[in-house]
Amino acid sequence: MRGGSGGGRRTRAAAPARRRGPVGWLLGLLAALVRAVLGAVWAVGWRAAVLGGLILGGAVAWQAARLPPATELVDGRARGSVTLLDRHGEPFAWRGDQFGGMVTADSVSPHLRNAVIATEDRRFWWHPGLDPQGIAGAIRINLSAGRGAFEGHGGSTITQQTAKLLCIGRPFDPERWADEAAYEADCRRTSLWRKAEEAIYALAMELRYSKEEILTIYLNRAYLGAGTRGFEAAARRYFDKGAAEVNPAEAAMLAGLLRAPSTYAPTANLARSQDRARIVVGLMEEQGYLTAAQAEEARANPARLSPRASARSGGAFADWVMDTGPEFFTSGTTEDVIIRTTLDPRIQRAAETALRTVFETRVRAGSQAQAAIVVMSADGAVRAMVGGREDGAGRFNRATMALRQTGSAFKPFVFAAALDLGLDPEDRVDDTPLCMTIAGSGQWCPENYDRTFKGRITLTQALAESRNIPAVLLSEQVGRDRVRAVAEGFGLRGDLALGPALALGASESTLLRMTAAYAGILNGGSAVAPYGLVELSLLGDEQPVMGVGGGIRDRVISERAAQELVWMMWRVVEEGTGGRARIPGWQIAGKTGTTQAARDAWFIGFSADYVTGVWMGYDDNTPLTGVTGGGLPAEIWRETMVRVLEDIPPRPLPMTPPRGTPGGFVDPGGLLADGTGEPFRGTGDPAVDAALEAAFGPLTTDPALDAALESAFGPPEGAAPPPRPARDAAQDAVLDALISILSGQ
Repeated sequence: MRGGSGGGRRTRAAAPARRRGPVGWLLGLLAALVRAVLGAVWAVGWRAAVLGGLILGGAVAWQAARLPPATELVDGRARGSVTLLDRHGEPFAWRGDQFGGMVTADSVSPHLRNAVIATEDRRFWWHPGLDPQGIAGAIRINLSAGRGAFEGHGGSTITQQTAKLLCIGRPFDPERWADEAAYEADCRRTSLWRKAEEAIYALAMELRYSKEEILTIYLNRAYLGAGTRGFEAAARRYFDKGAAEVNPAEAAMLAGLLRAPSTYAPTANLARSQDRARIVVGLMEEQGYLTAAQAEEARANPARLSPRASARSGGAFADWVMDTGPEFFTSGTTEDVIIRTTLDPRIQRAAETALRTVFETRVRAGSQAQAAIVVMSADGAVRAMVGGREDGAGRFNRATMALRQTGSAFKPFVFAAALDLGLDPEDRVDDTPLCMTIAGSGQWCPENYDRTFKGRITLTQALAESRNIPAVLLSEQVGRDRVRAVAEGFGLRGDLALGPALALGASESTLLRMTAAYAGILNGGSAVAPYGLVELSLLGDEQPVMGVGGGIRDRVISERAAQELVWMMWRVVEEGTGGRARIPGWQIAGKTGTTQAARDAWFIGFSADYVTGVWMGYDDNTPLTGVTGGGLPAEIWRETMVRVLEDIPPRPLPMTPPRGTPGGFVDPGGLLADGTGEPFRGTGDPAVDAALEAAFGPLTTDPALDAALESAFGPPEGAAPPPRPARDAAQDAVLDALISILSGQ
């Protein structure tokens, strides 16, 4: 047997080495290079990540250390608020930034808290301030819509939105920003760098505050339309209740405002706000905050505005009051201000309803004609103001801003000047063709509206029929300077016409000034400064900062002249161009006005209680078609005043009649009135009327006649001059006998 060394174990021969080709060498080289790069990246990357994390953490910690207590951030308004109260002390309008007081995440209605979270940040309670899932979803939506990654949906958490509301900790600086609007626009600016700053600030807030504190800041700082800051102010503004009291439907509507406050504000468009609320209700149901039954109830009974919020009255009036007050207490206030005003909500509704009624029933559909209304007391206190057919805050106010030619509505000031110089309403003036040579303009030949002439007529008839030629002649007789002085005294300051056309209302004025000038006629001849502000005070202060800025001013014409003019203007309504303004049972005085080419139409008139002015025309001065001051403006006036005077006892106008009228003896006090309440105007026989007047003089001043009437009919009842009840047969017989004796029958 053959043995051998090596222990009998056999080995496999080694395989020959494989040679690499050029491709193999190249692939190996690339693999080595990739490994080297990745290694270098890793070596640098983890160190950079650690360094970046340390820097981010340091920035977050530094920012968190600088944050104040959460309670100091709930009211960061750059400007204050103004609340306007009507004459009864009830709020009707708000301006500036309204803040209803601090609420907390625990004190508001649970429905409101849940609605906000369901709508704005469903993962609020779990994320650390940033929500990568939400950001990724927002980027996907933006890109699919063809927008930039960060344009449109932002995927921001409530914490990030709060950081934006706080302008990442930068307070308003008047030296850096021109105004609060510029400041807020800068705070809302979106860029990649700003997003990074907001992210750091949001993380710092999460580090410094609890979730409840962050939500509290958000609930108090969010803008919710109509000038409201915070959910307490919004709940009171829209629903007249606190944020703790809102139901699911109201909570959904409030939370829905966060997307676009001005667009979804229920005071701007209730239906749109309700549609948005339905979406929020669906989100609340989907996330388990509402049961199916609760959600169905909220959808079936959507939130509605409170009666006060839905009224939205006095928008133009509120703007005017804000303009008349000092800026540092109104539009520029940094305090919370309360302004008590003269507005009467009942009268405001009457004016708004009247304007709407006439335009709906008497004006063709699609007409762009406009109108404005002012109602005031005789001392200038403005009780209502409608600035146009779509009256509201921030709109063009035709009652105070529009300068328009006054036309024949100016004529009472011509007659006021004449009466103040001693002329009598029954004095006569020519109504005959007239031509005048105007220096630099040539011949001017005014015409009456009806292109006819009446010859010699009384001043009363001239005003009642709004005759142009008598007005011009009267103005020339008393002197244009005197007419101009009377008009300016009553408040019609400005560029009053210099030529004879002054008498025909060639000058311009606002409706507010014209109405105030007529108030001066009603109050006995003293000018008034129209006013709406009664008292201005700071919230919480007992003493007001300022009081009434208007009221009765200096006397312009004598009381006698004013009362005679009132009588003449009463005749304008009773038998002249103002007939459509008559209200049964009331003494009404006024004057119509129509300008050249009917570009403006006016009716301004008064009862013993209120003066009301109406203007109608087009904003672009297009002529009105078939409209004069005695037409639609008088009808708007009547529709307004019928509502204003409802349930008010009639009072006689403060007027003094002339000694007689062309028709005979006048009994303006109504002592000889029959059962209809119409005054006794004479027998129709001039001889008898003259005898009555010669024997007794004016009824209101002659003691002999008063004694005779009292002996025949008994003492008059009530304040002088009292209306007399219907006469019985015996009294009629006595009066007939007296007339027969005087007439020689």
